[in-house]
Amino acid sequence: MTRAEPGKQARRDWLRPVPEHVPPHNLEAEEAVLGAILASGRLLAEVAALLEEADFYRPAHRAIWRAILRLANRDQPTDPVTVLGELADSGELADVGGGPFLHTLVQAVPTVANAGHYARLVAETARRRRVIDLGIQLAHSDADPAVLAHLAGELADSTAAHGGRAWEPPAPFGVTSEVPPFPVDVLPGWLGEYVAAVATATQTPPDLAGMLALAVLATVAAGTVEVEPRPGWREPLCLFVAVGMDAGARKSAVFTALTRPVAAFEHDQAAAALPGITETATLRRIADQAAAVAEAAAGKAPASQQEEARAEAIARAAEASTLVVPPLPRWLVDDATPEALAGLLAVYGRIALLSPEGDVFDQMAGRYSQSGGPNLGVYLKGHAGDLLKVDRRGRPPEYVERPCLTIGLAVQPEVLRGLASRPGFGGRGLLARFLYSLPTSLVGHRQPGAPPVPAAVADRYTLELTALAASLTIPVDLNAGEGPAVLTLDQAAAELLLGFERDLEPRLAAGSGDLAHLAGWAAKLAGATCRLAALLHLAGHLRDGWARPINADTFSGAARLAGYLVDHARAVFDLMGADPRVDDARWLLDWITRTNQTQFTRRDAHVATPRGRFPKATSLDPALALLEEHGYLRRVDADSSGPKGGRPPSPRFLVNPLPRATEPTQPTKPLPQAGSVGSVGSVARGGTSGSR
Repeated sequence: MTRAEPGKQARRDWLRPVPEHVPPHNLEAEEAVLGAILASGRLLAEVAALLEEADFYRPAHRAIWRAILRLANRDQPTDPVTVLGELADSGELADVGGGPFLHTLVQAVPTVANAGHYARLVAETARRRRVIDLGIQLAHSDADPAVLAHLAGELADSTAAHGGRAWEPPAPFGVTSEVPPFPVDVLPGWLGEYVAAVATATQTPPDLAGMLALAVLATVAAGTVEVEPRPGWREPLCLFVAVGMDAGARKSAVFTALTRPVAAFEHDQAAAALPGITETATLRRIADQAAAVAEAAAGKAPASQQEEARAEAIARAAEASTLVVPPLPRWLVDDATPEALAGLLAVYGRIALLSPEGDVFDQMAGRYSQSGGPNLGVYLKGHAGDLLKVDRRGRPPEYVERPCLTIGLAVQPEVLRGLASRPGFGGRGLLARFLYSLPTSLVGHRQPGAPPVPAAVADRYTLELTALAASLTIPVDLNAGEGPAVLTLDQAAAELLLGFERDLEPRLAAGSGDLAHLAGWAAKLAGATCRLAALLHLAGHLRDGWARPINADTFSGAARLAGYLVDHARAVFDLMGADPRVDDARWLLDWITRTNQTQFTRRDAHVATPRGRFPKATSLDPALALLEEHGYLRRVDADSSGPKGGRPPSPRFLVNPLPRATEPTQPTKPLPQAGSVGSVGSVARGGTSGSR
């Protein structure tokens, strides 16, 4: 045999057609999977956990898979006879090769026991096809960075998925360890040092001391200073603060450490005022007695002297009325009914209820009310600074022009869980007024023999807080036309506020915003941030803060606090069940557990629900989607039309067989301290690094 000339052989090679690219596939494995299911329908759940319709390469195999799922949705068998009828009804029988092909599939499967192995082979070839397709798209895409990043991300996900569609442990609802720690570094130096030292000494998270520090600042500033973010928009500086802490977490020790200087200042003010109050009270009693004697004499005077006697009685009564006995200075209260709070506000105009217990919520709910219903008016008006009318038996009504009520509480998480169900608490906006914190528990990780608060740090805290309180003790006579001092924002801070509002607003949109289920609370976040900025400003300029505007650095610190509060509010409102999706998802999860479901359709779940909970089967979609997001379920069929003339099949879901973690009532993993200062925009957009 003669050898071909090299040149001619090369030319013949050039003329050979280039073979067409055939994507990876494994028809034998696909046939084995379908044959195993047709022979033993109980294998569908196992196979459906590994495969979806798009994983089949051959269109006929996809059609058979759809028919099997439609039959399973109707709780009908998936043997060759019923699948044959289903394909005939849908007009797809001829497309798959007719009835004999189904029996060929059953006869061709080596053993049904290896169905899972065959399914993984099909999934692996499908993954390789996706990698190739994504690579081709990436190679031929334009230079748009967003498109390139999206394709590259999908390619990375596909190449990393060597385990197929294996289950992973589901992520629990509720509070996780991802809530950020309190950003102590936004506080002025004297206050931040003390908060950190108290947290170390008591072995408590800095969140408790930090949130109480804000409440203490509001205690000394509210009523004498207001913030005006823009003309026509005023905010008082009172705060409602609630921290969720388990029993035995040393809440009382932290409360005492933070509030002792205020209580001491209150005591000193009362002691200093007592002699003057006693003197005025004595003079008032003397004047009242003189007025009473003059009045009695006028009543007994002869007709010729009555006019003169009446004038004398009137003069004595007027003289007595000018002697107003001032009340003893009062700043704090730790247990008061709504009626008592209204009376205190009528006398002082401002008051702070600081308590390491949650009994105040029982009082709000009407524990001591004769009507038995909630008495929330004094709390709502005391937070907003709205006109408060106080009616007292036997006395004319009193009007409080700008009431300022500050509340600082530490309650057990279970107390927070039950708040949303209390009448009026959610609907009237009480819960939306609180700034929440649900810090990481340190119980079980505390350091025995922790160092105490350094004396110099404690003394400085007392000195600086007393200086701030003393500079703001000048009484304001609203009836005389006086008003509290007004803080404004400088230009840079005002621009930051505007950007904060612009970023925040879309997050409140129903259906698309991540804070839509917290819209009542988040709608007040801009105002709360301005209040926080004003308090940080006053704490940073102790003796003349009211005389200068708030700068951008201070507002940025307040915005970081707002980011912290957003994450903790999410955790607390989730604990309360404020997100209806979470509540519905928990109901479904309970039904799945009680009935030992391994797979079900949306129609199955709808039939099982109490009447009226879900008006239509599609009403379940948000809760089902949330369960999918957390890994409790997996949808095993793509959207497809039903048989000709019929309705689309109900979606089918597989249940994650892996054990579920219990849902904690508060975080358990210790977290590091806050990092660097982030931008206001990133806080409003919901970023979690730095600014959160």
